[in-house]
Amino acid sequence: MANFDLHTLVRKNILALKPYSSARDEFKGEADVYLDANENPYPSGYNRYPDPLQWKVKELLSKQKGIKPEQIFLGNGSDEAIDLLIRVFCEPNQDSVMITEPTYGMYRVCANINAVSIQNVLLTRDYQLDTEGIVKTVMSNTKIIFLCSPNNPTGNLLKVENIFSVLNQFSGLVVVDEAYIDFAGDVSLIKELKNYPNLVILQTFSKAWGLAGLRLGMCFASETIIGLLNKVKYPYNVNIKTQELAIEALVKIEDKNKAVTEILAERKKLIDELHDITFVKKVYPSDANFVLVAMENAPSIYQKLMQQGIIVRDRSAVVLCESSLRITIGTPEENKKLINTLKTL
Repeated sequence: MANFDLHTLVRKNILALKPYSSARDEFKGEADVYLDANENPYPSGYNRYPDPLQWKVKELLSKQKGIKPEQIFLGNGSDEAIDLLIRVFCEPNQDSVMITEPTYGMYRVCANINAVSIQNVLLTRDYQLDTEGIVKTVMSNTKIIFLCSPNNPTGNLLKVENIFSVLNQFSGLVVVDEAYIDFAGDVSLIKELKNYPNLVILQTFSKAWGLAGLRLGMCFASETIIGLLNKVKYPYNVNIKTQELAIEALVKIEDKNKAVTEILAERKKLIDELHDITFVKKVYPSDANFVLVAMENAPSIYQKLMQQGIIVRDRSAVVLCESSLRITIGTPEENKKLINTLKTL
């Protein structure tokens, strides 16, 4: 983390910002009578505002992740954290972020929305970081480097030694998006937060936890960085129902682990069966709950699958993913239908 100084990275207006203080920010604990927030007093189950900082969820997460609750930000999907990081650290029409394509598209979208320019460095042909290219491309106004590991849409883990190299040589934030980390084994970089103050980790309840419909993302970082995100976020960004269902899932972690085990078994089976499809050119190694598959005339295969009611993702137009489909691991029945359909094409 070359010459890392967090306060020089933060936008000056954010440092000076006095955040909105909600009624539930000012009072913590339980009371007999709540007349502070102009709520409807008649119980409906949801007539009261939610905890603006989601402390019960964070306390459970902190035990599972081995960090302090104050090092956790919860948002409306990981996309909220991505957007807030850019808004906190990047001055519009002045600063820039770096992405390593092919990668998750929302890094670019959020940068564009916030009028922040983008430096783009391609991954290598085996979908690993070009660390030399990253270091050469970094500019004085580059505030954030976004890395996705396991990477979307390629499915592979980035080599940890390359991530460390970027962390050690870059004076800005390195955001490692671990949305698919549960499918890759015990390799999360959360344990490295204590060693790298410029490291930010993103995870989500959408994938392994099976709660995509709740839109709940996790961000882990230093207490100072998390404090800045909380300063800028909207007061009640995670609703009561989402918090309740997240707590329910966290206390039943064995259900998540069981689902992951089954998905991994299906991933291996699906990869083996894809190799037997005549027009499949390559099935890329995967550490995620999907596989990237290079096929002859992938766009045509995509259209034919769609006509049969099977929806996959055509990534043929994505750089380094020419003529490839991204296929999510489904249930045994869904995977069987996919293979049987491919065999008829």
